[in-house]
Amino acid sequence: MLNQFSRTQLLLGKPAMKKLEDTRVAIFGIGGVGGYVCEALVRSGVGKFDLIDDDKVCLTNLNRQIHATRKTVGKYKTEVMKERMQDINPNVEVTIHNCFYLPENADEFHFEDYDYVVDAVDTVTAKISIIMKAQEVGVPVISSMGAGNKLEPAGFKVADIYQTRVCPLAKVMRRELKKRGVKSLKVVYSEEQPVRPLEDMAISCRAHCICPPGAQHKCTERRDIPGSISFVPSVVGLIIGGEIIKDLTEAERIAAR
Repeated sequence: MLNQFSRTQLLLGKPAMKKLEDTRVAIFGIGGVGGYVCEALVRSGVGKFDLIDDDKVCLTNLNRQIHATRKTVGKYKTEVMKERMQDINPNVEVTIHNCFYLPENADEFHFEDYDYVVDAVDTVTAKISIIMKAQEVGVPVISSMGAGNKLEPAGFKVADIYQTRVCPLAKVMRRELKKRGVKSLKVVYSEEQPVRPLEDMAISCRAHCICPPGAQHKCTERRDIPGSISFVPSVVGLIIGGEIIKDLTEAERIAAR
């Protein structure tokens, strides 16, 4: 029967679509990258999601985050993303967690229930904990490296963390994961040298903080406030989404051919 996923089924086949419908993906970080991961996966037919983020939509998110509009400023990113996803597919199951993932609350998340995990958070501590938890229970995980201060979307590629170079965040992650005995990790990264943000206090969050009232983690708490643009984090998120769909449906796609 013709449905909203019919064009996808022409590529993947019916068994793959059933597999996606029954799949549960946890996305940690629903920002510029994570939002587009949600978008790609729900439009591809993934049926179950956990969205984890404690942040609210800020005016400065409108330049790059798919769920950010004038109407959603001040609302939880998880909640507006859930609403958007259900507008796309009313049958999708979305569980939201309005919290900032840390090692201290890691036990609140049952990683063994997930079929795939996406690390789209900003902090090294949280990234390492997510990766370690996923690998402990044998759940596939893919991690986003630095997307801030970049201008070349075509420069992003998929690689193992130990094959990365140039990216400052990937360098830190390589060192920390090696210490913990992690042998492999799929990441999306770029070898583009980061652009140094311009010093313009007239538009600086440090001088003019507009984080929504009650925000627990403000931009002003960052050591550096990175620049970003519409066409970079979106590409990273779509690449991650593509990798997940291909990984989840590989056996079904091969059998269909």
